[in-house]
Amino acid sequence: MDIILIFIAALFLVLGIIGSFLPVLPGPLTSWVGLLIQHFSEAIPMDKTFLVITLIVAILIWILDYIIPAMGTKRFGGTKYGMIGTSIGLVIGLFAPIPFGIVIGPFVGAYLGELLNKTDSKTAMKAAFGSFIGFITSTFIKFIVAVIYLGLYIGILWDHKAYIF
Repeated sequence: MDIILIFIAALFLVLGIIGSFLPVLPGPLTSWVGLLIQHFSEAIPMDKTFLVITLIVAILIWILDYIIPAMGTKRFGGTKYGMIGTSIGLVIGLFAPIPFGIVIGPFVGAYLGELLNKTDSKTAMKAAFGSFIGFITSTFIKFIVAVIYLGLYIGILWDHKAYIF
């Protein structure tokens, strides 16, 4: 049974890395579920404090995933309208049946938000670019955390390999 749990945990950790790029799966949270599944294996003891800390990190990254694109918009000269447009575009992009809707949505949302604020199109385009940079940044952060979780999994597994096989 332990081997099956270890395999399923590895599957969730790999899905977490994939989820860093796909909006359908919350990357670090999916990876954390893999760590949780590994916790239920009797062959590999896991510290509950470790699980709580990694869960808190995964939740913070999940929350930041929605905030960072709006921060990028503001950093590149966007107003409150651009930040709101970015957030609305992100939500619409998640559900839009178009390829790369998660990337296009915040960009278009920031642009339209700035145009509604009567901002000139050059400044609106700059704010939309900031939204795109924010999206890329949050994707990179999710990817790094998911890879770290996989590394922790492999390290813990490596330390206990004699007990498993």
